[in-house]
Amino acid sequence: MAEDTARRLQARPIAVTKAAPPVSTQTILLIITLIVVTLYVAADILMPIALAVLLAFVLTPIVTRLERWRLGRVPSVLAVVALLFLGITGFGAVVGSQLGDLADNLPTYQRNIHTKIESLRSATASAGDRGALKQATDAFRDLQQEIERATAGAAANQLPGAGPAPQAGAPTHREPVPVRIDQSDTGVFDLVSRVLGPAMTPIATAGMVLVFTIFMLLQREDLRDRMIRLVGSGDLSRTTEAMNDAGERVSRYLLMQVVVNVTYGLPIGVGLWLLGVPNPLLWGLLATVLRFIPFLGPVIASAFPILLSFAVDTGWTLPLLCIALFVAVELFSNNVVEPWLYGTATGLSSLAIIVAAVVWTTLWGPIGLLLATPLTVCLVVLGRHVPQLHFLEVMLGDRPVLPDEAKIYQRLLARDPAEATELAEERLGKSTPVELADGLLLPALSLAEQERQRGSLNPDGRQAVAEGMAGLLDELSDATAPADTAPRVLCVGARNNLDEAAAGLLAYLLAGRGIHADVIPCEKASTRAIASLGTTGVDAVVLSSLNPTALGHCRRMMRRLRMHFGPRVPILLCLWSAHPESEVPERASAETDANLVATGMAGALAQLEELNIGATPAAVAEAAPSST
Repeated sequence: MAEDTARRLQARPIAVTKAAPPVSTQTILLIITLIVVTLYVAADILMPIALAVLLAFVLTPIVTRLERWRLGRVPSVLAVVALLFLGITGFGAVVGSQLGDLADNLPTYQRNIHTKIESLRSATASAGDRGALKQATDAFRDLQQEIERATAGAAANQLPGAGPAPQAGAPTHREPVPVRIDQSDTGVFDLVSRVLGPAMTPIATAGMVLVFTIFMLLQREDLRDRMIRLVGSGDLSRTTEAMNDAGERVSRYLLMQVVVNVTYGLPIGVGLWLLGVPNPLLWGLLATVLRFIPFLGPVIASAFPILLSFAVDTGWTLPLLCIALFVAVELFSNNVVEPWLYGTATGLSSLAIIVAAVVWTTLWGPIGLLLATPLTVCLVVLGRHVPQLHFLEVMLGDRPVLPDEAKIYQRLLARDPAEATELAEERLGKSTPVELADGLLLPALSLAEQERQRGSLNPDGRQAVAEGMAGLLDELSDATAPADTAPRVLCVGARNNLDEAAAGLLAYLLAGRGIHADVIPCEKASTRAIASLGTTGVDAVVLSSLNPTALGHCRRMMRRLRMHFGPRVPILLCLWSAHPESEVPERASAETDANLVATGMAGALAQLEELNIGATPAAVAEAAPSST
């Protein structure tokens, strides 16, 4: 039996999985177009599903907690849905009663409204009837009469045999309009459809949302498994991580939105009650609920109580106080509460939130505006975990799309050293100059060197980067002139102006330690020009190279420097882009005449400290021989 099984397994062909071909840009654009068209055409079906998914995200933690209390799946779901229905019904009852009370009191505000209109009318007028508003009205009326006379005269002249044009203001004869009375009986069904038709659409949508929500809560594990099978059963870890990430972000966003809305509506209600605006409970509840709608919600919530304050008060104090209340609470909520609570809850950039609101509102109307942020969060999560959709995270996410060293390199390449200096100063406020050099500025030069090796960086670009880095270091430098007795170090660029810029970066750090540091371009270290460097007063030489693979060139440069300065001057070889644990530093020590080899700014400073050049007083005392 075992032999037969083994024979069948050996005879079974092995399926070879081929890598999927890359998707073209045209295909991606076609897919996006089809998705947008589908969202627009099938909005009546997809909107209830999206609302149900949103409610399922909100209610799932509560259902899970009830299930842990051994209440059962079906009773837990029904209890949560019933509580939700009761909450919505109670909210509607409170709002309805408040609106009825407001409608009963509106006639009493008619006199105040009339008084304000009269005050506005009198304010726009000056002495007598020479007010600016009246003059503009009279001028507009005269212009309209002139246009009517000219139009009537032109029409009379165009008609053959027409008599003189009628005088302005003379009565004109009009043809009688025939009127037909339709006495057909209106059916009951037509009457019902006209009256209840507009109200049936939101009721039907709410019913679909309720049904979808119940089934999603009842079968959430089965839906999750089906989604995993549909999206990527071959990569369970990535798919599970994406679904968990989306669920956590959407749930956290909705929870924080509830907290923000409550902290917004409560002060509004209390403030309106203290100011004496009628029905403050109604306006506080509406402010809490309407703030779920991005951008437009707070405007709508503030418009009604502000308009009501105009009708309640005969003066202008109450309306101005209401406006100040809404402005103050909105500023506090936007600048204090939301940054504190949200943090990175959504993962969306500010521009992405605005664009998403416009797009989803265009597709689905007000409901799309409500769902814009949660749906866009799901798209960003897909872009984060699915390589083919990475462009979604780049376009909509809040993560930096370029590392800081790439930003520095791009700003220098664009001949914008001022912005590069701002980035460097911001990093310098959080780190030391050595950390700034090793973590930001040196990697930026390494990026330039890598592009030079690939042939994508022309000489003009190299010159822009080198000059921009020199200007940046001049702006950052605040070191005083070193003393005459300070050590002198020559920082020599190995091959090009990028190596010279790296040497200038080391010179900037040495100057901060009170050391004379001269930057020497590679041309001055050539065979014909090296004699001009002199040999007196030089305590060390540093050869700077951003290309760790160019050991042959570094070896020739080191031999030339050694012959010129002799054995008394130590020479430090800095291979900036080499990994400290790679074999390159070891090979450089064996194949060149360098006394020491370093791969970073901190390492170069440490090597010079071993030579008692730029050492701190503690390091010098430790290296000095004991007197005992």
